[in-house]
Amino acid sequence: MALLSVQNLSMEFPQQLLFSGVSLEIGERDKLGFIGANGVGKTTLFKIITGEIEPTDGNVAVGRECKIGYMEQHACKRPENTIFDELLTVFSPLIELENELEMVNTQLEAGSCDDELVLRQMHLREAFERDGGLTYKSRAASALMGLGFSEEVFSRTVKTLSGGQLSKLSLAKLLLSGANLLLLDEPTNHLDISSCRWLEGFIRDFPGAVIVISHDRYFLDSVTNRTIELEHGKIRAYKGAYSEFMKKKEAEQEAVRRKYEADVKEIKRIEGIIEQQRRFGRERNFITAESKQKQVDRIKNQLEVPESELDSIHFKFTPKEVSGNDVLICEGLSKSFGEKKIFENVNLHIRRGERIFLLGANGCGKTTLLKTLLGVYPADKGLVKFGANVQPGYFDQVQGNLNFENTAIDEIWNDHPNMTQTQVRTALGAFLFHGDEVFKKLGDLSGGERARIALLKLMLGGGNFLLLDEPTNHLDTASREALENTLLDYSGTMLIISHDRYFINRLATKIITLLPEGIKEYIGNYDAYLEKCEEGSSLPKKQTAAKSQSAAALDYKAKKEYQSNKRKLQTAISRCEQEITKIEAEKSKLETEIASPEAASDFERLTELTEKLGAAETELLERLDEWESLTTKLESEYSE
Repeated sequence: MALLSVQNLSMEFPQQLLFSGVSLEIGERDKLGFIGANGVGKTTLFKIITGEIEPTDGNVAVGRECKIGYMEQHACKRPENTIFDELLTVFSPLIELENELEMVNTQLEAGSCDDELVLRQMHLREAFERDGGLTYKSRAASALMGLGFSEEVFSRTVKTLSGGQLSKLSLAKLLLSGANLLLLDEPTNHLDISSCRWLEGFIRDFPGAVIVISHDRYFLDSVTNRTIELEHGKIRAYKGAYSEFMKKKEAEQEAVRRKYEADVKEIKRIEGIIEQQRRFGRERNFITAESKQKQVDRIKNQLEVPESELDSIHFKFTPKEVSGNDVLICEGLSKSFGEKKIFENVNLHIRRGERIFLLGANGCGKTTLLKTLLGVYPADKGLVKFGANVQPGYFDQVQGNLNFENTAIDEIWNDHPNMTQTQVRTALGAFLFHGDEVFKKLGDLSGGERARIALLKLMLGGGNFLLLDEPTNHLDTASREALENTLLDYSGTMLIISHDRYFINRLATKIITLLPEGIKEYIGNYDAYLEKCEEGSSLPKKQTAAKSQSAAALDYKAKKEYQSNKRKLQTAISRCEQEITKIEAEKSKLETEIASPEAASDFERLTELTEKLGAAETELLERLDEWESLTTKLESEYSE
């Protein structure tokens, strides 16, 4: 059964046709990856689905049981709100009910005996309780804590949050919205790898449908079972996740390329005949030439250009000179800001030709380490030594080395005044800046366009040691793949910060993780790193499982201890179940008392009962979490 059906949608602006004839059906448990270049209209399509924008043509049919939840790239639009208040905006209708109910209660307490007012109070209270008004605050708190927010930070303002925390807050809003169709727009932006893996688990376990716009190819492979691509104003749908989609698309493109080459060859053959016929100069020759020209026009009208022939970013990093074998040595490096220690005891030896990726949680100091290596920040202690002929090139993820008041052409020309205008424009053209686009101010460009300018500056710098801080942020999939291919051909050395696991997998020869006490090295790409991490973390579990499965073979003392621990766990579960039953009975009693006429006429008593009910709801959620944890442990460690 379809939750949502999109039929023949078109969207046109005065200067641009974004897409036309877009049709799509979303099933109850579909997990769709939605891909396409920046600016093709993916976010616009989401806003049409949610009703925020009216399409030029076509319609969206939303199923009766469908409730849409939309996570935008910048979803928290009230930065002055506290975290808790921002989350409570999900319950705006309930809050309005609550405010009206309080106003009516105040009027009644003031002595008003209006029968209509009493009746209004009763209807408001019924609606408020029916829609979860007695528990919405406790549910909001539970959702935040489940996503890693401690109660101490509930009162922080939204504007103080990191990008990853904002993404988690947006997800909390979705969790509480009751939606069964989630529209996620670049949800992994600003998330570190551990948060991305958490989100993958959330989406895989989500019982409804999900459409996710993302350039994170590893993420798409992990969570999606269908892929849709918006390209050249049309939607194409494929079964399977991103990698499977790419294989199918490559096969399609190979067929398109062969037909394109055959059609071009046929056009040239017919055009040769036309030229020959016109040279003969007789009337019947002109008639033949005209007929052949119509044939050429028909072929040209149906000509499908393969992607390899379309405009795409292309560039090459070429070092101006070769560095020594030892590119960078640092020993005992440490850095603090005031009382806050960022890292210490960092020892690193980078050799020519290595492609090293620096991983770690958001805020652990990865960018600080790069800037300390480059001398932007002074080290507290330790040694940083570059090898012979090393010429670093730095890509700043916040693009702090760009002057946003400059035009694109001036930004390049100022750094390379010896280049001619033609050379500068040719270089910009390789990065998809054509015509008057070169005269746009950097401040008016998108994040992806500014990233391309920063990459162009890096390319022209000719460095032989690239230090790149999140270079794929803001780049669409095609640009990411162009960057990957360029860096694979690069003969220099690289130290890269990235959360793009697909990107890491293709390039990495070594992975280092930054910890407060130093670094840890892993040889290989991301999959190899992940395998080593999981081997280390799962070994105790495997040993426990082996003990569980072979309990009968243990010696007498160990067997007794095993059975004792199992009984203790079963007793704890039984006690927890009894507490849950008791709390549920108390909760039911409170709900009955709240609904009584006596409580309705006693505002203080009603407030007291409501607070008790909220406390009972919170305690019930805690006991349910405890029960789930205990039963999971029993099943995983003591199954025989």
